Amino acid sequence: MKNQMRIFFDAVSENEAFARLVAAGFFAQLNPTLAEITDVKTAVSEAVTNAIIHGYEGKGGTVELFCAYDENRLQIEVADRGIGIPNIAQAMEPLYTSKPELERSGMGFTIMETFMDKMRVESIPHFGTRVYMEKNLKAE
Repeated sequence: MKNQMRIFFDAVSENEAFARLVAAGFFAQLNPTLAEITDVKTAVSEAVTNAIIHGYEGKGGTVELFCAYDENRLQIEVADRGIGIPNIAQAMEPLYTSKPELERSGMGFTIMETFMDKMRVESIPHFGTRVYMEKNLKAE
């Protein structure tokens, strides 16, 4: 990787906007389009929100955000050490939510897949979840 950064922050809803801005600021060095920055911010927002609400069930913890780039390829990882996902395939189905009482839409993973070029999820129940995302920026 040409450049990378990693931060850790408390799993509280106020830090979702912080994570979006950090990722956008880091990738701004590559002169992305406004649409590309919006895509990254949206995907990071969804991943961080999932970690806070589903990973830690709103009870606090630490979220990790890793960002890296090489040429025009962005890599993003969002991880938690929360409860994990017992069935990743089910969790990735559009409209599925493990928190229907919170009126969640169940579209987080679908949104990440839509706005990024690649996305994969690894999770171990009781040990946490890591979301890997990649985006290729359009060449100037």
